[in-house]
Amino acid sequence: MSRLLNLIWEKEGQLLLILSLKNITAGYAKAIVLEDMNLDIHEGECHAVLGPNGAGKSTLLKVITGSVIPAKGSIFFLGNEITGRKTFEIARMGVSLSPENRRLFPDLSVKENLEIAMVYESTKSKKNSMDFVFEIFPRLKERITQKAGTMSGGEQQMLAIGRAIMLNPKVLLLDEPSMGLAHVIKEQIFEGIKKIRSTGKTILIVEQDATMVMPIADKISIFEHGKIKWEGNPKDLTKDNSIRNAYLGI
Repeated sequence: MSRLLNLIWEKEGQLLLILSLKNITAGYAKAIVLEDMNLDIHEGECHAVLGPNGAGKSTLLKVITGSVIPAKGSIFFLGNEITGRKTFEIARMGVSLSPENRRLFPDLSVKENLEIAMVYESTKSKKNSMDFVFEIFPRLKERITQKAGTMSGGEQQMLAIGRAIMLNPKVLLLDEPSMGLAHVIKEQIFEGIKKIRSTGKTILIVEQDATMVMPIADKISIFEHGKIKWEGNPKDLTKDNSIRNAYLGI
């Protein structure tokens, strides 16, 4: 029991340690992508993972959600080990992913794409969750009957994030939410993420555009070749010129 409590709480008075990766090594076949990775996510914080393509950012999210099983190490969610658990089990526990490629149902409407995330929930619960999504992204309410496949890239990204928050997860995972979008659309997406953050939701966001994520992040981890090259808060990062120039281009 003491080990469990130590995993949940680091020190008295600190935020709840909601998600913890310990000594994770993972990859695909014989290719190692993450090597001896340690990462802690605390309740209510927005933790951003930055880094170039191939650094292991998306693999990190796949490991957390169970679609990639680590060769070594352990993953703890609210003190319970979830290493090796099936993806749907992890989702039901309260870990929700908005994936990089969105994975929407193109022939279903906005309303149907949102409702499918709560297929076993009551009508009232669906309505409450949908109202919250429309508060975050008003554009989706305007497109409620439109098929997802006919929407713009930015609208589809809003829908993917909206679907991920329908079940009010304890941890929201966002994989490259600004990828392929024009700057003005990125601003709209991140304005929505900022609203989600303001509700106290715990967010782990993988992103390449540092200028978008830094204003909303409480903590930043910079990945390089499957390892954490730098970790700290955005204020400290702005003071570290070598890291900024080498990895962020800002």
